[in-house]
Amino acid sequence: MKVYTTDQVRNLALLGHGGVGKTTIAEAMAYVAGMTKRQGRVEEKNTICDFDSEENKRGFSIGASMLPVEWDNNKINVLDTPGYFDFIGEVHQAMRAVDGAVIVVSGRSGVEVGTEKAWEHSQGVPRMIFVNGMDDDSASMVKVLEELKEKFGKCIAPFQVPIKEDGHFVGFVNVVKMQGRRFVKDHVEKCDIPEGMKDEIAPVREMILEAVAETDEELMEKYFMEEEFTLEEIQSALHGGIAQGEIVPVLCGSAVTNTGIQVLMNSMIKYLPNPVELKATVEAENEAGETVEIKCDEQEPVSAFVFKTIADPFIGKISLFRVMSGTLTADTPIINVNKDESERLGHIYVLKGKEQIEVKELRVGDIGAVTKLNYTRTGDTLCEKGHLVKYPPIEYPASLNAMAIVPKSKGDEDKIGTGLHKLMEEDKTIRLVHDHEMHQQLLYGVGEQHLDVIMSKLKTKFKVEIDLIAPKVAYRETIKGKAKVQGKHKKQSGGHGQYGDVHIEFEPSGDLSQPYVFEEKIFGGSVPKNYFPAVEKGLQESVLKGALAGYPVVGVKATLVDGSYHPVDSSEMAFKVATTVAFKKGMEQAKPIILEPIASVKVLVPDEYMGDIIGDLNKRRGRVLGMAPVKGKQEIEAEVPMAEMFSYPTDLRSMTQGHGYFTMDFDRYEEAPHDVQEKVIEESKKGA
Repeated sequence: MKVYTTDQVRNLALLGHGGVGKTTIAEAMAYVAGMTKRQGRVEEKNTICDFDSEENKRGFSIGASMLPVEWDNNKINVLDTPGYFDFIGEVHQAMRAVDGAVIVVSGRSGVEVGTEKAWEHSQGVPRMIFVNGMDDDSASMVKVLEELKEKFGKCIAPFQVPIKEDGHFVGFVNVVKMQGRRFVKDHVEKCDIPEGMKDEIAPVREMILEAVAETDEELMEKYFMEEEFTLEEIQSALHGGIAQGEIVPVLCGSAVTNTGIQVLMNSMIKYLPNPVELKATVEAENEAGETVEIKCDEQEPVSAFVFKTIADPFIGKISLFRVMSGTLTADTPIINVNKDESERLGHIYVLKGKEQIEVKELRVGDIGAVTKLNYTRTGDTLCEKGHLVKYPPIEYPASLNAMAIVPKSKGDEDKIGTGLHKLMEEDKTIRLVHDHEMHQQLLYGVGEQHLDVIMSKLKTKFKVEIDLIAPKVAYRETIKGKAKVQGKHKKQSGGHGQYGDVHIEFEPSGDLSQPYVFEEKIFGGSVPKNYFPAVEKGLQESVLKGALAGYPVVGVKATLVDGSYHPVDSSEMAFKVATTVAFKKGMEQAKPIILEPIASVKVLVPDEYMGDIIGDLNKRRGRVLGMAPVKGKQEIEAEVPMAEMFSYPTDLRSMTQGHGYFTMDFDRYEEAPHDVQEKVIEESKKGA
């Protein structure tokens, strides 16, 4: 592959709902551009972008993959992203590398929740919309345009109206030029606008003129005066408006039949900006931690941002990067700024799916890959020696779907850990947390499907199998009442005996953040001061395991008020044991209770789902604290027991058709309802 100058490069992401044909569009682009002799199909498991075994097995994209398409003496770096929400981290990574987005919409299904998510993710970059599947007889461009306009406003500018004959999609009217186009094999030919289409074209033409008028006050005035725009005015306004995000062109076609793909690629090059067209500089942090502006220029020192890592079982680690400044060659001396380590590049590649194509250099704005870097991870910055800067990390959504790991075979713990850490290099939305208190490994993912893929990858790539079960809840125990008890430890077995005697008052401390508060009110030396530390040591050990269900104890105040000792047989050990005896008695007599962890939950949903969400939170024993409008949606604030939240990521998505989003943080402990306490105690007995 030849070296392309920055102005010849276009970096774009294919975004959209799952199943709308993003991968098929990438495949069609490769075929039309002459990169392949036969167009691959997702169902035949032979596409360039879906090369992972998990993708082939499931029939949809899991990771963002790269496809450099050479077209009309330009290079379009296509990043094909997953449409399913569980793999949203891949979209966040891809968007850090691109300068534009093509949102794919189904001509039959229209605007779906994935379309809205794609719109949100592509904020800040120029966008185009491609209505796919127009060969389907049930596809309706009119319906799709109405939905797009309703959801996204006046910026929607349809460039085409489909021409259908006998119900089949055979061409389109270029509404900008008001000319007909007909598909002939793999290319497009001019044709007359069919009779009877004027009524269909008129509202679409009006949408374009509205969008054009919005870009300039003079054009707006001309529009209101009902004066005709010239073609030059329209095209100039469209180019500037698209670059600024004020206009979003809508094209149509069918990736399966390759209709409209050539026009789509021409439009990508014509309307989407090259990597430095909109941003001549980018922000970074220098060695002093100060924000600096980096010039996006080929002559500047080299810097690159690693936006994705692929853990290939045969090749090893592949790091995908975007050149942020300078011209990168294989012999450029590179420092990983995040790790403060030197890295050796060896070879530079561009990736065509899983295929590596070696190139001699990559210029500013281009996207490439390098293998087997020792220290580099996703989010790191690579710089030329002597010119060190650091780019901001990628922000990912919180992974809140947690399950506990159970190895299927004993002794596999190390293999599981190794496999998961390699997968975590590739997928930054995976979290592994070791819960020391409950003695379990917790695997966090975005959703159930995400966790299922992780399990499957462990099995196929690392030959280790796991089961996932609901995590144990970290309950606590405390007391509500007051009790004064005696703890006595007396033992005689020849020679020195053991003697310790304490009288302790137990009562709530009022502070559930601390296990216990210890005080002493000894008069007359009934217990010598040198044994006070032993009494507290006994408390420290005792609060680790409560009397009801064996959970840690919190919020207890213990006051040593009396006791006795033996001048010969008393010892620190004897007083420690006596304290544990007293603690057990005191907990039993002072009205012990189980406390459950309560989460502070914020749920963001459209208005129409409010009733369902509030009803569901109530079923989970939650308390709704308030509601407030946020970004056109409603944010519901609630407190919910954490034991009721394990399935919430999946349930929320189901209840809101994917529109809902939530955050959750531990807030405090509070008394569990009586039936919950009984269940916890019963389960602890079974476990014992």
